[in-house]
Amino acid sequence: MDSNLTDLEKHIMFEGGTEAPFSGELLYEKRPGNFQCKNCGLVLFSSNAKFDSQTGWPSFTEPVNMNNIVLRLDRSHGMIRTEVLCARCKAHLGHVFDDGPKDATGKRYCINSSCLSFQNSAHT
Repeated sequence: MDSNLTDLEKHIMFEGGTEAPFSGELLYEKRPGNFQCKNCGLVLFSSNAKFDSQTGWPSFTEPVNMNNIVLRLDRSHGMIRTEVLCARCKAHLGHVFDDGPKDATGKRYCINSSCLSFQNSAHT
C-alpha cells in the first residue's frame, strides 16, 4: 500500500468505502489523459471513455484494458452489485452498472475519484 495515501483513500481502497457524491477532485476533469490507480499506478481508464453520468462520481464506459481490472460480486449494504478492483494491487475502485450510454458500451464504471490519479497527455 502506498504510504502517501490519506486515511480516506485507504478507507475507500482497502476497506470498501466510498467518497461523498460530487466531492471528488477528478469528477469534472476533462483534459485528455489517463486515470491511474492512486495506490500502484496501473493505468485504468482513459479520458476518452469518461462521461458525465450526473451521479456524483467519475464515470467511464470502459477500462483501458479489461486485464487491468477485476470484477467481483459485492453483496454489501443489502445490495447486489459488481465491484471494480485494481488488478495489480486489488484496491477497491467502485462499481460497474448497466446504465451507461447505450451508444457506447452500455456500462457505467462508477469510480471513486479518491482512488485515481490523473496523467495529463495534452501537449502544451
